[in-house]
Amino acid sequence: MEGFKNNGGKELDSKFNEGIYSKAIRAGKRTYFLDVKSTRSDEYYLTITESKKRFNDDGNFHFEKHKLFLYQEDFDKFIEGLQEVMTFINENQAMLENSAPQMDYDDETYSEAYSSSKKEYLDFDFDDLTNK
Repeated sequence: MEGFKNNGGKELDSKFNEGIYSKAIRAGKRTYFLDVKSTRSDEYYLTITESKKRFNDDGNFHFEKHKLFLYQEDFDKFIEGLQEVMTFINENQAMLENSAPQMDYDDETYSEAYSSSKKEYLDFDFDDLTNK
């Protein structure tokens, strides 16, 4: 297999860090990328990247990324832990929702509460972003 040279003159295996398989998951304002890659010794590993679109003060955007590397020897422990946490969340979230006090608003009270909370968001001027 033919390699290539990096800036230091060392020959690198072109298969190192090669993308083998990729899956993008769009979830609201975030995108998760699951990428299978290969090490120099041809062992697969997984990178999980969370990407969020962020805006600078000048209105331009960039993507903020957080990456997690997960190696084959940790897959089973990771999946086991993830399943345990997801079960906990699902069970306890349902209990929380069922035990939360129910607000008893009449239509007028709800409408006033909604309008006053909504007003905070409506007083935004997009010109503030472009005139800086």
